Amino acid sequence: MSSKSGGAKPSRGGGGKVVAENRRARYDYEFLDTFEAGLQLEGTEVKALREGKANIAEAYATIEDNELVLINSNIPEYSQASRFNHAPRRKRKLLMHRREIDRLAAGVQREGLTIVPLKLYFNDRGRAKLAIALAKGKKVHDKRQSEKKRDWQREKSRLMRERG
Repeated sequence: MSSKSGGAKPSRGGGGKVVAENRRARYDYEFLDTFEAGLQLEGTEVKALREGKANIAEAYATIEDNELVLINSNIPEYSQASRFNHAPRRKRKLLMHRREIDRLAAGVQREGLTIVPLKLYFNDRGRAKLAIALAKGKKVHDKRQSEKKRDWQREKSRLMRERG
């Protein structure tokens, strides 16, 4: 009996409710390393996220004053909030360990890599988390190669279904 309700503990599979996903990033970037970061949010932002409203498609992360900041993410205003609502496109601080931030900073400065948000979700404990990746932009020929590979996998699975 590990929880108050008497049920079993939830699994640690990085599950939870996915609020927003940046699917375009998989096409545009090659991911070298992935991280999980917490978000510093206001109360109405959490409520808007619980409604499933967010967009991280145009967002990116950068390092300002030795802190990791998420820029251009859109969490729309909470509909039932009063005049104390949040700004939808404000800068949001990302919470990570110092060593991880230093590693990201080194990748961005030395190698010219980018910090790309992958998905925004609630973990098993109900905390808002952001999966980010240290990524390198793909060239046009790399994108074509990825497309060919994906099409072949799709074709192969279709053929296997027909035959077997």
